[in-house]
Amino acid sequence: MPKEEKADLLKFLAPFAAEVQEKALWLRDFVWDQYPQANELIYDNYNAVAFGWSPTEKVGHIFCSIAVGRTSNNVHFGFYWGAELADPEKLLIGNGNQYRYILVHNTADFPKTYITQLVQEAWINSLKKVKDPKQIVQGKTITKSVSAVKREKKPKGK
Repeated sequence: MPKEEKADLLKFLAPFAAEVQEKALWLRDFVWDQYPQANELIYDNYNAVAFGWSPTEKVGHIFCSIAVGRTSNNVHFGFYWGAELADPEKLLIGNGNQYRYILVHNTADFPKTYITQLVQEAWINSLKKVKDPKQIVQGKTITKSVSAVKREKKPKGK
């Protein structure tokens, strides 16, 4: 089952403090428990470990995500198309055309009821963005890793 498929994610989260890992994994369970039919896309990027859920295998259909900053150790609970969400309580941060998030300082203060409503709205919005229903798949965990070699900055002109 995808919720149990977390070996890669645990490997990517290993450099972070236990408190940060626990917070990220708690948020992961929060989403998986609501959307077991979704697919988890895990990215080990240069500046963050990010993982999100999509009705397809495409990043552009991600409805919510968690990002852990490599230098800040901040944990974001975000919405790929967050600018399109109602957010009546104005809890989401961001001014761009697309991504919105909240900083999760601790799980005790996480606004579960409100975020559950936003996640549901984001799921519906994501499904509307799927042009070809054949793209919808269920229950996959897809890992995208950026190798250590790619993490190193290349000298200019090379």
